[in-house]
Amino acid sequence: MTQLPRVEGKSGVQDEDAALALQALGWILSDEPRAERLLGMTGLDPSELRASLSERATLAAILSFLTAYEADLVACAEALDIKPEAIAAAAQRLEGHQRMDA
Repeated sequence: MTQLPRVEGKSGVQDEDAALALQALGWILSDEPRAERLLGMTGLDPSELRASLSERATLAAILSFLTAYEADLVACAEALDIKPEAIAAAAQRLEGHQRMDA
């Protein structure tokens, strides 16, 4: 069983948000042009991305990448069988803009 990184910040990010970001990353990386856009947006190279997957900022950037382009957000949500709003809410929590119980 794969151990997901535990991500906690001042507001205590839920493990589910980290898991969702990692699932979304898998979806993003399944398409090379989309993966290249993510790397370009974050300024990370593949090894830096891998090394920073336990960091809240990286996980937030992954979900923010999706929320910035509605077509990708909707397609990813469909692929993961969740609502786009769930991805957007997780992005907000990872960015620290939403309370955990909101």
